Amino acid sequence: MVTAVGRAPDGGVPGASGTRRRSLDDLRRRLQHQVIQDLGPHLYDQAVSEAHLRQEVETRLARALADERVVLSAGERRDVLQAVADDVLGYGPIEVLLRDPTVNEVMVNGPERVYVEREGKMVRTEVRFDDEAHVRRVVDKIVSQVGRRIDEATPMVDARLPDGSRVNAMIHPLAIDGPFVTIRRFAAEPYRVQDLVRMGTLSDQVAMFIDACVRGRLNVVVSGGTGTGKTTMCNVLSSFIPADERIITIEDAKELQLQQPHVLCCEARPPNIEGRGEVRIRDLVRNALRMRPDRIVVGEVRGAEALDMLQAMNTGHDGSITTVHSNSPRDTLSRIETMALMAGMELPVRVIREQMASALDLVVHLSRLRDGTRRVTHVSEVMGMEGDVVVLQDLYLFDFAMGTGPDGRFRGRLKSTGIRPACTERLADAGVALDPSLFAGEGFLRRPAVRR
Repeated sequence: MVTAVGRAPDGGVPGASGTRRRSLDDLRRRLQHQVIQDLGPHLYDQAVSEAHLRQEVETRLARALADERVVLSAGERRDVLQAVADDVLGYGPIEVLLRDPTVNEVMVNGPERVYVEREGKMVRTEVRFDDEAHVRRVVDKIVSQVGRRIDEATPMVDARLPDGSRVNAMIHPLAIDGPFVTIRRFAAEPYRVQDLVRMGTLSDQVAMFIDACVRGRLNVVVSGGTGTGKTTMCNVLSSFIPADERIITIEDAKELQLQQPHVLCCEARPPNIEGRGEVRIRDLVRNALRMRPDRIVVGEVRGAEALDMLQAMNTGHDGSITTVHSNSPRDTLSRIETMALMAGMELPVRVIREQMASALDLVVHLSRLRDGTRRVTHVSEVMGMEGDVVVLQDLYLFDFAMGTGPDGRFRGRLKSTGIRPACTERLADAGVALDPSLFAGEGFLRRPAVRR
């Protein structure tokens, strides 16, 4: 079990048990109520700096604790003050988990069940909330910071923390034992391609090839299941875009962390309480075409915007990047086709497939393996149409045949299939040369093209 510093197994103050722990918990609640009552609207004043607000809270907290005239040990005093500060200034019991750099994801399955993901493995913690209302206060604080809302009329919401971490929350009546909160954390410093190579997510050869494809303005789709690292990979691919290009990012909730100087970040907006004012990803993609973009990066295509994205790629906006949920490169094409049909344009399937064959150049597929690691398992090139089908050609594949080591980790790595990509000439025309050694076969049989 993972024990969070600053909280007892029941969510209260550690260092005591039984009656003593309950009295410290009551003290924590009284202090929290007193500080919130003293500061009032000052807590939510955007003009007040975080440092000044923290100093003010600590001052009022120390004063309120002195008024209580309770005898506390140095450790109990420190823990009580930290627990109240987390509730007032942070996100309550989970604040300590959000400060832990080894935690990749925090999952709140109701007030008494909080899980984290570390190194790809899920572990239950001993962190707890006081009750459902306590969880709701934390959720309300998170969503209000980004101008969104959650209530019975809108019981689901996507939001983000100030550090860019992605938040999804669900409350009653949809969450039976809830509220449910899932926080996907991102590194304080965005991962670079060297980090992914070091972690084994991809190889040096694949990194150099993808770098060349992005600089050569090929359209790239990053695919994979939930939690496979698609957003991280999209960030890394975007880092290959030259700094002098105008980039427009479009997302449901902002997650991408591009470092170039000329980046315009657009975020979709849900409808207001009257059901009006919704701005969809599709609307943002259409509007982006009027903003003179060199590149369009869509955080995730999940609906009818797939058709608009394909048309953008086919109308002079080469070098676009997007992500898609799927189980394999072939499923990626199938999902894009299905989502394009959701646009309601009643287009023949062949027309959509022709659009895909013309627009898409490369599919980079990620998987989360049984050992908890996230790996690129396929790098596939879209070859065009043969009859009524789109043809995919695998350029790199993960070698599962190498098995696992004593620690249970996969020994395999990405290997070239030995096939030289058809985009070589196109990249050469763009002034990007590919080293032939990137595609030297490494034991794979020459694989036939995959038709879809």
